[in-house]
Amino acid sequence: MRQRLLFLVATTTSAIVLAFLIPLALLLRTLAEDRAINAARIEAQSLGTVAVKVTDPTQLHRIVSGQVGERNGATTSLVLADGTTVGPAVPTNDPHLVAAQHGSSVTRTLGSDRVLYVPVIGQDGTVVVRTVVPEEQLHRGVVGATATVAVLGFLLLLIAVLAADRVARRVSAPIRQVAAAADALRAGRLDTRVPERGTPEVVAMAGALNRLAGRIEQLLAAERDSVADLSHRLRTPVTALRLDAETVADAETADRLRAHVAQLERIVDAIVRDARRPTHEGVASWCDVGRVVAERVSFWSALADDQQRSLRLALPDRSLHARLEASELADVVDVLLDNAFAHTDEGVPIEVWVVQRADGMVVLSVEDAGSGLPPGDIVSRGRSGAGSTGLGLDIARRATLASGGSLELGRSRLGGALVRVLLGPADR
Repeated sequence: MRQRLLFLVATTTSAIVLAFLIPLALLLRTLAEDRAINAARIEAQSLGTVAVKVTDPTQLHRIVSGQVGERNGATTSLVLADGTTVGPAVPTNDPHLVAAQHGSSVTRTLGSDRVLYVPVIGQDGTVVVRTVVPEEQLHRGVVGATATVAVLGFLLLLIAVLAADRVARRVSAPIRQVAAAADALRAGRLDTRVPERGTPEVVAMAGALNRLAGRIEQLLAAERDSVADLSHRLRTPVTALRLDAETVADAETADRLRAHVAQLERIVDAIVRDARRPTHEGVASWCDVGRVVAERVSFWSALADDQQRSLRLALPDRSLHARLEASELADVVDVLLDNAFAHTDEGVPIEVWVVQRADGMVVLSVEDAGSGLPPGDIVSRGRSGAGSTGLGLDIARRATLASGGSLELGRSRLGGALVRVLLGPADR
């Protein structure tokens, strides 16, 4: 907006300045010509007045020569009443000279010069003063005056652009603040508010954005409260199911029920943790991905040893920082490893990799040698009933999206499931 306003002002001012300068330059040229011709005519009349009173030819030659010197190269000839010419020769058949001898003052153009025929009537007849005004005398001072006007026009253009830039800054600054606030809201900083100032339209837009942010905070808080309440309510029937599973006589059925109850408890715990996470938590935070992943893999390694699994971890030599809080990343790692342990048989190897792509994204991969993931996308599996891979994957997906990344599923090189988490790099 600011550039467009400056371009508009510069274009408009340039057109106005040019519309002013071009006629003014032509006017200066015309005024200079008129000034030079009028000066030459006055001098010619003065010379003619003197000539009708002087009869000595030598003195007339001296007067004419003096006039030529004083007028910076102008050629002046004096034609007396008897036809005698004093100074440069004048053609006797010149029709303009004949007209001047009959009392008419004549001005004509000779190439780029001007020729004046000025008659002066005396007692012995009419004396004609013929003066040739050269081009350099006609346009003397025009270049300097035109340059001065051009400089003034440029200064006018510069002042107009600077004034427009100042106005554009005042107009665009509130709009930039609104845009920055919108980006902050998109990033999750719901407490962001924009000052309501500027033009009436910008004030209305800022007020609407502030009200929208407040409404989003209210809705999100209500949603979290509802989910947290629902999660806590689920604990009572889950506990009842666990107690009922303990009373089942068949050992195999009891073990299967306890496994299902344990998985349900993990899902409920994940929901509770996600619901308890503050709205503004982790928005501008970051964490060392390698350190967090190493801590969580170390925690799960005890279970891997009990199940005689190979839990391999590959980390880069340098620290990689992601735009995600350490607790959220720890939850993501726990969800991925929990799914790998829960949906593969004991003894199946698991590998965890952390690398950084060329575009700066930090990649966390968890892969196993199990039977792979069932068909269906993450959201549908997270919301399905029995046999799903768990709501945890959907929780992990939302956490990675908050960091500016994504979650991908596929088949690992070990033959089983591959879960690849892309995390946005931290802006520190």
